[in-house]
Amino acid sequence: MTDSSTFTRSFGVHLIRYSAAAVLILGGLYYAWTSLPPTALSRDKQEAEALDLVQRHPAIGHPTILKAMHEHVRVMKDRGQGVRLGEWRVKHVEGDIYEIRVQLRDQGMRGQWFEREFIWHAHLELKKVNAASLPADGVTPKAPDTDQQPAPQLTAPSQS
Repeated sequence: MTDSSTFTRSFGVHLIRYSAAAVLILGGLYYAWTSLPPTALSRDKQEAEALDLVQRHPAIGHPTILKAMHEHVRVMKDRGQGVRLGEWRVKHVEGDIYEIRVQLRDQGMRGQWFEREFIWHAHLELKKVNAASLPADGVTPKAPDTDQQPAPQLTAPSQS
């Protein structure tokens, strides 16, 4: 008789534990469903669009900014100099404006290392890219309505 009461009590304890766990899980899912903002997925799409807009934007001397950065890395490696292109980072600024950053570390002729941070602002609604840092200004062509001369293109110093 003790075996059946132990089995029943054990089954009842398990049933209560699993029921409590199910209620907690369902409550957490309901809370997430009703209170978390639904824009997280759309924000990811907009970040990807902003990154794509910057990387595919024309560069001075190259078809795109992405190709200009990769070409600089290739040239430096071919010369036997150290170079490292960091990861592209995207940050929402406000409205439809996103900030895209990438760091470039390269080794000078005398062995010293230089680090530059390229920053652009992508305006999704206008489909427009603006350089927001001096290094990015040297890669990004000026808008046609400005009278300024374009900055020199991104290249490594020539070996003499």
